[in-house]
Amino acid sequence: MAQFGSGNAAAIDRVPGGSRAYQIGLVALLSINFGIVFFDRNSLNFLMPFVQPELGLTNTMVGILAGAMALTWALAAFGMGRLSDKLNSRKGLLVLATLVFSVCSFLSGLAQSFALLLGARMLMGAAEGGIMPISQVMVSQVVDPRHRGVAMGVTQNFGSNLLGSCVAPVLLVAFAGTLGWRTTFYLAGVPGIITAALMWFYIRNDPPAPFEVATVAEPKRTTGEIFRDRNVMLCALMAIVLVSYFITTLAFLPVYLTSIRGFDPQTMSWTIGALGLSATANAFLTPALSDRIGRKPLMVIAPLLGVLIPLAAMYYDGPALVLALIFAVGWALNGIFPLFMATIPSESVDARHAATAIGLCMGLGEFIGGVLSPALAGVLGDAFGLNAVMWMLMVLCLVGAALATGLRETAPRALAKRGMAPA
Repeated sequence: MAQFGSGNAAAIDRVPGGSRAYQIGLVALLSINFGIVFFDRNSLNFLMPFVQPELGLTNTMVGILAGAMALTWALAAFGMGRLSDKLNSRKGLLVLATLVFSVCSFLSGLAQSFALLLGARMLMGAAEGGIMPISQVMVSQVVDPRHRGVAMGVTQNFGSNLLGSCVAPVLLVAFAGTLGWRTTFYLAGVPGIITAALMWFYIRNDPPAPFEVATVAEPKRTTGEIFRDRNVMLCALMAIVLVSYFITTLAFLPVYLTSIRGFDPQTMSWTIGALGLSATANAFLTPALSDRIGRKPLMVIAPLLGVLIPLAAMYYDGPALVLALIFAVGWALNGIFPLFMATIPSESVDARHAATAIGLCMGLGEFIGGVLSPALAGVLGDAFGLNAVMWMLMVLCLVGAALATGLRETAPRALAKRGMAPA
């Protein structure tokens, strides 16, 4: 299994591109790039109050749009993760995918019907899906294992929530109100072209795994054997239910607040923006805390907090500011996403299989949770009203917490305190 070197500081200096400055720069750039990915991915959710009436979309169609994008995202997450393990050519794949999803944002703005919009979003999902597995493997290979949790958390959650969940609802709704939703999609595609260029010039083609070296005697494992690892399997199941929660919340909470609670689009955008502020803070706090006290306790507690959002959406009748604060507490759940999607799977298998394990968790989460859940939520919403969607969200959180109780601990510091070696 993977073994950690003893002289980490010295190892950084010996490995080309492994300096602390490069580690910080790499994490920052990959985090910003994934933030732009999520800005584009979430744009349709926040613009849906403008898009839905113009294109005549039903709630079921809204769910299908979210689910179809998740389908192609899932296939790309697994396929590109596996491909990057085989080719060990991560930089080129990352830059190409970033350019393609930027073009797809322009195509979304050109769509004149449900079918054309569906095609544009599916193509965007295919481009975006492989970005995070590749990015997380880059981070796991370069960053000191003692800080792996916070580094992978920042990579996946900081930029994505700052830009995709905090800035996006406010900026996109403001632009759509003045320029129209089509022009807003065109503008959303520009930043990805810029980050693609930055990654091409900044990221180095470094040798893999400066901190972890796979044991030569251990044979490579098949995908099925990797999935049968208890942690990988449980993380994949958690990804299914919690990605379901994540995508369904972002797809239907804006519509719920405007159509059921009677919020105007601007108030809705600021209320939803509280989710982004919470997730941005927890991009640091939750993974850093998991480096110190362990991954498992947070994996159990965080899903229980997520119940607060659908409960408050249905039953809290006070000021919108307090509702936003309740949403922020509940969205702390978002802080564990990098843990079950990347950190725990990568710490549970041989370093040579890291991208495959991460791709399995991300891919299955998107394929089952992301594809089926929003479509199911849309059907429930049309049949029983949008309150049924809120109850669905609560059930998903409770299932996620129950699954987390079966995880084994993988955090190096937590294991060291117990006198145990990392897997």
